[in-house]
Amino acid sequence: MYRRALSLTFAALLAVAGAGCSLFSEVKDETAGWNAEKMYRKGHESLVEGDYNRAIKMFETLEGRYPYGRHAQQAIIEGAYAQYKTGEPALAIAAADRFIKLHPDHPTVDYMYYLKGLANFNEDLGFLGIIAEQDLSERDPKSARESYVTFRELVTKFPESRYARDAHVRMAYLVNALAAHEVHAAWYYFNRAAYLAAANRAQYALVTYPHTPANEEGLVVLLLSYEALKLDTLRDDTRRVLAANFPNNPYLAGKLEKPSWWKFWASNDTRYVTAAAASAKGEDKPWWKFW
Repeated sequence: MYRRALSLTFAALLAVAGAGCSLFSEVKDETAGWNAEKMYRKGHESLVEGDYNRAIKMFETLEGRYPYGRHAQQAIIEGAYAQYKTGEPALAIAAADRFIKLHPDHPTVDYMYYLKGLANFNEDLGFLGIIAEQDLSERDPKSARESYVTFRELVTKFPESRYARDAHVRMAYLVNALAAHEVHAAWYYFNRAAYLAAANRAQYALVTYPHTPANEEGLVVLLLSYEALKLDTLRDDTRRVLAANFPNNPYLAGKLEKPSWWKFWASNDTRYVTAAAASAKGEDKPWWKFW
């Protein structure tokens, strides 16, 4: 009796195992037997069609099976782009870094620098960012700095690159945004009565990012900070610099502004409108979107 029961149990296990094997056997790898050329072609076709997830899968499989050769190199390049398009900047950057390290003399390595810079250069603030009229200057500048460094590497190493011109434009934007970020931080300290910290931050913005649009506002917050600290000589010197460089600045006419009442998400902190911004009122495009 015991032996019969054991035999039936063993037979049942074999049947289950056989059924499982038949199920697994039905899951076929469509790329089985494909060579590197075919796998790359299918991945490239998916990329062109906008099926980025399938393209990524094809390129990753290609790299795993055929890690050497021109198809594997192109798979990293196009795979990095696909990661960028699917909203995975960290994966795109990792792929770009890997390619730059493995193939520093590749004819299209300049594109990898450009793509890496783009992955950090992210203007999409989302719905809340649009409502609050945020810009890059009000966010953590870490990605902006990394993007600037990458674009600078690109234009330094490959001045004749087809991507150099656009990289220069984006670098100018990033410098302006980083300067504006420092001035934004200076205002933050000023409106919390941390006048010395505000003055130091404004000075840093002026010294580190000269000749940027944010310099005008930086001089104003510096002047106000010196005034609050009762450093009259420094205040007067700053006023003269402001008047010499920005004679139409509204602050010189005593015009400070606060956010409109309907901007309920904005703080009541004291700010001001620069001469350039005042003359551009009514325009839809912020000053930093110059392209």
